[in-house]
Amino acid sequence: MNTRELISLARSREAALGQVASLMGEARGSAHALDGSVEVTVDALGALKRLWLAPSLASADPSRISALVLEVVRVAMAEAEQDCYNRVGLLLGEEAGLLVEALSGRAAPARSSDDDPGMTVEEFQRLRAERVGERRFPAPAAASASAAAESGEDEWEDFDPASLRSDR
Repeated sequence: MNTRELISLARSREAALGQVASLMGEARGSAHALDGSVEVTVDALGALKRLWLAPSLASADPSRISALVLEVVRVAMAEAEQDCYNRVGLLLGEEAGLLVEALSGRAAPARSSDDDPGMTVEEFQRLRAERVGERRFPAPAAASASAAAESGEDEWEDFDPASLRSDR
């Protein structure tokens, strides 16, 4: 890479970095309490954009309300922070996001060690089996098997793709 290309790259990075503050203002995160009594929207700079409290909270203990609001805001901030990382990554590339993580000393919310990893394949299959009823690959009766073979019916009709294991 020659000097002109390096200067051009540095100028384009500088222009992109100038957009980061506006990206942080555009990035949003929303969250709600499990019981639906509090809903919050914040931006990545920490500004509260929307707060909704259920009327039922009017008679609740103020310390309980404040703790609930703060917890919901914390979750919304993590979502806004991740939205910001996603936007910066699209603008400047993944390396810039990793640089921000290194400089801040904090991992992006999606890479946080306390992030919920979601449901495993085994959990999904177990819950699906409970919901649908466990009828995976029933053994065909001898009479119906010979009738299916004679009529040319395929055994794949009862195949459930969800029963396949995934390596991802």
